[in-house]
Amino acid sequence: MKKVYDNATEALDGLLHDGMFIAAGGFGLCGIPELLLAAIKEAGTKDLTFASNNAGIDEFGIGILLQTRQVKKMISSYVGENAEFMRQYLSGELELEFNPQGTLAERMRAGGCGIPGFYTKTGVGTQIAEGKEHKDFDGETYILERGIVADLSIVKAWKADDTGNLVFRKTARNFNPPAAMCGKVCVAEVEEIVPRGELDPDGIHLPGIYVHRLIQGDHEKRIEQRTVRKRETA
Repeated sequence: MKKVYDNATEALDGLLHDGMFIAAGGFGLCGIPELLLAAIKEAGTKDLTFASNNAGIDEFGIGILLQTRQVKKMISSYVGENAEFMRQYLSGELELEFNPQGTLAERMRAGGCGIPGFYTKTGVGTQIAEGKEHKDFDGETYILERGIVADLSIVKAWKADDTGNLVFRKTARNFNPPAAMCGKVCVAEVEEIVPRGELDPDGIHLPGIYVHRLIQGDHEKRIEQRTVRKRETA
């Protein structure tokens, strides 16, 4: 089965439709599938629901789809750094489902493993728990969270081979693997595709069985917050 495609538009061909549910990898501005997000923008697919740790910033990440009003709902943990996100949410144009980061990651992983739901103490007694089943275990209260199964997963990795085995770098490994697992179809963009057999089997972070389509491309290296110390005077 062919997995390597020439570009993001070709890799997404036949997969996009209005109203679909997409799981996107990335943490802050690290490991964002920017090429695939740009292709979705160009395709004009609308009324999208995204499960993603955050929504990028106004000019990068999912933020570019917020600008074009292609996103209907976000399932996220952190929504700072994005003025358009805030404006749409406060004006009632955008639905938002808050998830603690660990809960969101586990919901994605659970969906990818065929686990329909799990109990967690995180969120008990807060707005997060409203409307969810509560159950006591050993004298402690837990809430039921459902696994996420998305129509499409889009992720970014550092290296891949042509079978789709993926290696992530540092913080990009945070949400990308569980996001990749939970999609019915997963499309990955990578910085480098290496020959089959070159990747150390013990160093593979996501096996190719989860990856259906793959592209290689050039990526930006953005810094979300640059903090520097003032130069000391001599």
